[in-house]
Amino acid sequence: MATIEAWAPTQAADNIGALSALLIDSVMHGASIGFLPPLHHDEAQRYWDGVIADLRAGRTQLLVAQRDGLVLGSAQLALAEKPNARHRAEVQKVMVHSSARRQGLATALIHAIDTLARAQGRTLLVLDTRQGDPSEQLYQQCGYTLAGIIPAYAQNGAGGHDATAIYYRLLPAML
Repeated sequence: MATIEAWAPTQAADNIGALSALLIDSVMHGASIGFLPPLHHDEAQRYWDGVIADLRAGRTQLLVAQRDGLVLGSAQLALAEKPNARHRAEVQKVMVHSSARRQGLATALIHAIDTLARAQGRTLLVLDTRQGDPSEQLYQQCGYTLAGIIPAYAQNGAGGHDATAIYYRLLPAML
């Protein structure tokens, strides 16, 4: 069984190679998470350097799923900072390594993100995903509601453009 925990900036920095490998694997296996294949290690590492800076600044929270010391998945929670937005956050970059898919890990990461968000006082989560991806079914099963579709939102690896689906989830406040 995998464990999921929030990582501090130092943990992420110490494991940047494993996080970069996860990102590269996810992109290589079709995940639409802001990158086009082939994703090179230096680009993946620059991405994680930015995430680590956001962790240090308190703008982002990082959850990592591991089993036997191997990084199998991750998800991020970007905390809205504006005074009128401190009740919401964006779920970003939910990734599961191709060797660990179809084992419930993505669902566990989403539930852990919900718990983390509530602990941060966030009661509205938003996310987007490529329309038609299996992740849409995952988010719907986890209680997310489709808000709308934006056509031709992101370029794909074939040079075309894919629509994105915007989802939200209202969370009960923690007592």
